[in-house]
Amino acid sequence: MKIDNSANSGNSVNILSSQQPSQLTRWRLPLAGLIVTLAIGGSWIMYAKASSKNSQSLDKADTKKEVIYELAPVDVTKITTRSLMVNLPISGSLIPVSQVTVRSKVAAEVHETLVQEGMPVRKGQIIARFDGADLHARLSIQDAAVDEAQARLALAQKNRHSNEALLKQSYISQNAFDTTQSSLDLAHASLKSALSQREVAQIAVADTQIKSPVDGIISKRSVQAGDKVSPDTALFNIVNLAQLILEAQVPASEIPRVKIGQNVSFAVDGFGTRSFIGKVARINPSAEAGSRSMLVYVEVDNVDGALRGGMFAKGNLTLEKTTSYPVMPLAAIRQQNGSDVVYKIVGNQVQQQAVKLGLRSEDEGLVQVLQGLEPGAQVISAKLDSIKPGSKILLPKTANTDEITNLAPDLAPASAVAATLATSPKSKG
Repeated sequence: MKIDNSANSGNSVNILSSQQPSQLTRWRLPLAGLIVTLAIGGSWIMYAKASSKNSQSLDKADTKKEVIYELAPVDVTKITTRSLMVNLPISGSLIPVSQVTVRSKVAAEVHETLVQEGMPVRKGQIIARFDGADLHARLSIQDAAVDEAQARLALAQKNRHSNEALLKQSYISQNAFDTTQSSLDLAHASLKSALSQREVAQIAVADTQIKSPVDGIISKRSVQAGDKVSPDTALFNIVNLAQLILEAQVPASEIPRVKIGQNVSFAVDGFGTRSFIGKVARINPSAEAGSRSMLVYVEVDNVDGALRGGMFAKGNLTLEKTTSYPVMPLAAIRQQNGSDVVYKIVGNQVQQQAVKLGLRSEDEGLVQVLQGLEPGAQVISAKLDSIKPGSKILLPKTANTDEITNLAPDLAPASAVAATLATSPKSKG
């Protein structure tokens, strides 16, 4: 029995010794897997922390980047000083101030005309002659009538002198003397009448020579040699181009701003870029029917005679004009809390500057700056929404500035206006 127990115990020991290696082998594999898993997890945690740190460092680097806006030349304007005008567009026809129609004063036949259209004439120059044979004959008759009246007057004076002596000696009555005196008075009246009729005849003869009443140019000739004319027949039209009137229609709503003496500049087709000037001389008190506009008369000195009557002119009437003040484009104005501001460039940085504005000229696109900017200051004149006060800018080499400061010489110019540029931080090592 003992031997059996020992054998059994030996078998037990053998069984236990054979089971222990299998159990150890079974636990060793999971343990190794756990160790590997922990190692991999630790490595991943360390990698994640390192990646997080790198990401945070990159974010910080990005936040340290400086945004710079490159401007185009048309985006920057330098403040200059000049006068500013507010103009009213006008148009109208040019009419000579002095233009006359020469008419016949007598009934006669045209003997000759001495001028034609386009020829200059002087005041008093003979421009036509009539056949005056009949008028000369009438003048001769009036000369004879004057001689007859003078003879009758001489006889009446002699009779009065004789009768006056007889009256003193009482050889004739007072009634007889009074009759002599009446005859003398009638003789005086007859002579005056004859002299007046002769003067009329002389004027008629003088009117057979047609003279120009003004200096000017013949614009129209209405008669030829051989034509028969009657009194008040139109013979010639003469215009003086030394001074013209521009008749311009102005809306009634603008009339309160139109004043006598305001300047007008205008152009006429055919003269290229040449500009003419004039001054408002008169304003018609009544509006034109239908258009409800009023005529404004502008005096134009035409010293060189370049302009002609009837030409059509287009120009501007200067309603207001300032003295020399700083001016800037209207596009540079911005609104901030109901106030006018501009973006001023100071040291390559944008600053908001409040301004006080004056006269605005919509035609020129400019506005007068009363306060806030001095001549030579630079402002942004384009509507660039991305640029705000405090923004850094890069001025173009062709900008309207006296001195260009290059903020980032190592940067290539942007291809678009107001392109955003970023300066990367310098790496160490």
